[in-house]
Amino acid sequence: MIPAEIIEKKRDGYELTAQEINWFIEGVIKNKIDDSQLSSLLMSIYFRGMSDSETNSLVQSMVDSGKQFDFNYLDKFVADKHSTGGIGDKISFILAPLLSSFNIIVPMIAGRGLAYTGGTIDKIESIPNFQTHINFKDFSSKIENVGCGIISQSSEICPADKKLYSIRDLTGTIPSTPLICSSIMSKKVAEGLNGLVMDIKVGNGAFMKTLKEARSLANELKKIGQAFGIRTDVIFSNMAQPLGDYAGLKCEVIEAIDCLKGKGPEDLVELSLELGSKIMIQSGLFKNPDESKAKMIEHLNNGKALDKFEKMILAQNGDLKSLHSDSYIPKYEIIIESQENGYISSMDTEKIGWALVEMGCGRKVAKDLLDNSAGIKFNRKVGDRVNVGDPVYELFNSNAKKLNIARSLLLKTFTISSEKTPKQKLIINT
Repeated sequence: MIPAEIIEKKRDGYELTAQEINWFIEGVIKNKIDDSQLSSLLMSIYFRGMSDSETNSLVQSMVDSGKQFDFNYLDKFVADKHSTGGIGDKISFILAPLLSSFNIIVPMIAGRGLAYTGGTIDKIESIPNFQTHINFKDFSSKIENVGCGIISQSSEICPADKKLYSIRDLTGTIPSTPLICSSIMSKKVAEGLNGLVMDIKVGNGAFMKTLKEARSLANELKKIGQAFGIRTDVIFSNMAQPLGDYAGLKCEVIEAIDCLKGKGPEDLVELSLELGSKIMIQSGLFKNPDESKAKMIEHLNNGKALDKFEKMILAQNGDLKSLHSDSYIPKYEIIIESQENGYISSMDTEKIGWALVEMGCGRKVAKDLLDNSAGIKFNRKVGDRVNVGDPVYELFNSNAKKLNIARSLLLKTFTISSEKTPKQKLIINT
């Protein structure tokens, strides 16, 4: 086959065969196809889209480019969750150990921050010595012993996806539904999953700004899940304001631990239980959401979920003591107060995300160092009453200059109305 002919075929709107897609992806991995040719194919896909058959073939080719986990010998349900990204989203740190406490296997491959949204790997690496780069064999062993784990994508698992993503990031082809879906689902297939729950964020702080966009993405993801034998449920959740009371790096891990102790913020607990109940029902452990949620609350209150989280940290060489001490004391703090009386009527969540990047919670360029101490506490949310002088945000990090830049951005991220504003509904739809 000739790369240019495959590119031209897609460019002109014709459907590629599974053989053509697989040959091209193999060529990418073996460095027989250069970046300019890959860029051309990705741009053609961006403009022409892909059929279901083409997308499934792309997923299979990306899975076949590396190793695939197989936990069938454990005779347990294997599951994961995926979020499309948001501000203050630390659900993975709650859900992985919580599900594992019911003997569900959770081999989570997570990502770093993207644009203004925080990354699970960046956050979990705020735990000193926590290892996210673990080879295939060792991670399999840790999952067998603990039941859950969180690692970053490696050269052993879906390396084709890693290559494609790096080129997409440089060529403006990130927002392509078939490319987004194949990237997400290839890693889930490689995990050897039986079940998956998707948390698709909707609102001004999400990549999907409208429910219509979110539903379109959900339909494509569910179709791929069905094609590969993965039971897939979707929840649409509100990202028109941050999730939980904190957003940042280490502060989010600590808040997740509060949830695992049964003391978490109401919205964080609600979404964790909603997502978790989908997996519990998929696994056959429980028959309805109320029963599964009640049992999950038990495991949050009796320490079983927390015990799993601590075992996961230790298994991946994390410093557990750093999460149970007073070592988390940020160097600088600023409080943003309300300048008027009334009710919080809206929050610009995307702008809050960019302020977090300015503070050191995300990267502007690849070489940027993260500030694990950086974060924001949200004392008020949409619908809450405020008076002049009430603290709305508390922001903190180890760099005063960056903190002041973030402060100037955050001053414009909430509006106050004299009329009472209804509280935001967290679960938009399932």
